[in-house]
Amino acid sequence: MTYAAFAAAHRGPRPLVLPNAWDHASAAALAAAGFTAIGTTSLGVAAAHGLPDGAGATRDHTIALARRLAPLPVLVTVDIEGGFSDDPAEVAALAATLAGLGIVGVNLEDGRSDGTLADPDLHAARIAAVKDRCPDLFVNARTDPYWLDTGSPLETALARAARYTAAGADGVFVPGATAAGDIRTLAARIDAPLNILYTPSGPTVDDLAALGVARISTGSLLYRAALTAAVRTAALIGEGEPVAGDQLTYAEVTALQAPRE
Repeated sequence: MTYAAFAAAHRGPRPLVLPNAWDHASAAALAAAGFTAIGTTSLGVAAAHGLPDGAGATRDHTIALARRLAPLPVLVTVDIEGGFSDDPAEVAALAATLAGLGIVGVNLEDGRSDGTLADPDLHAARIAAVKDRCPDLFVNARTDPYWLDTGSPLETALARAARYTAAGADGVFVPGATAAGDIRTLAARIDAPLNILYTPSGPTVDDLAALGVARISTGSLLYRAALTAAVRTAALIGEGEPVAGDQLTYAEVTALQAPRE
């Protein structure tokens, strides 16, 4: 599974729908369902370990998960938050570790845990360092003005996207953009494949395709849906209500696990 194949998946006739996993079982189940590319969700990884998301607390857990997912017969890209460091060399070293495991891409964000955006030059330096060290790693540069900026999110996103693509980013992720006009403008003016976060109340996949979106991520949605379903099922049992029997069986889940050495 190569960088070239992953890059090509962003330029197909339809957007790349990228589901985000949080552990080996979720990734293996998605692969078994026919998805050819899978990302990780930093919220899912952090929450599964009782840690805060976006606070740089899950570096080791992220590497460990990447090691478990790399053998799966799918393209795997890893969410590394802000790179777990402001030092471009340290971020590049992490990227090299992931690339060495067989990971084909990383998601690198400019949102900070204090609710502000990182300095765009610093973020561009991190991107450039990663691409210099790992030219065959797909860097998806995420910019968060729709979530964190109080000014003009569209213009901020466009300005930051231009800075990041100039630094070598292969794609640009703008979560929080849901208005059709904004998405169409982002897709037209960003010189790289545009990644948009799927939201149940936002545009459909067909809508996003028509707007020029190249990649659609589920982010933490699947993890949150899994938690919701688990709690709902437990509540039904506690209330003496019937539960649908359409879950994966014990044997099916067991079959998803990586072979033991």
